[in-house]
Amino acid sequence: MPRTPQQRLGRLGEDRALAHLEAHGLTLVERNFLCKSGEIDLIMLDGPLLVFVEVRRRASARFGGAVYSVTPAKQQRLLRAAQYYLLRHKIPPPCRFDVVAIDEHKLSWIQNALEM
Repeated sequence: MPRTPQQRLGRLGEDRALAHLEAHGLTLVERNFLCKSGEIDLIMLDGPLLVFVEVRRRASARFGGAVYSVTPAKQQRLLRAAQYYLLRHKIPPPCRFDVVAIDEHKLSWIQNALEM
């Protein structure tokens, strides 16, 4: 359960992203996958594809908005966490990385945001 106001806002953003993705036919596999390499907010299935989703929320676009907060360092942590997650599979399924960016009240879903 989120303890700080920032964590509560993050959880609300994840809830909104999850509802949006489910409305578009994706199915939740795991939420907040945590390992020593990092965290993956949502892991979902889109047909046969395993989708790793990073959810970013910003109250203001003053510093470039939510999409621009997925820095190269954050991308590397996501890739490492996904590789760690995929160790669970004998034969890794096809996968992609999506970003759900929430700026104030606008939600943007960017598919194939990162290359593995």
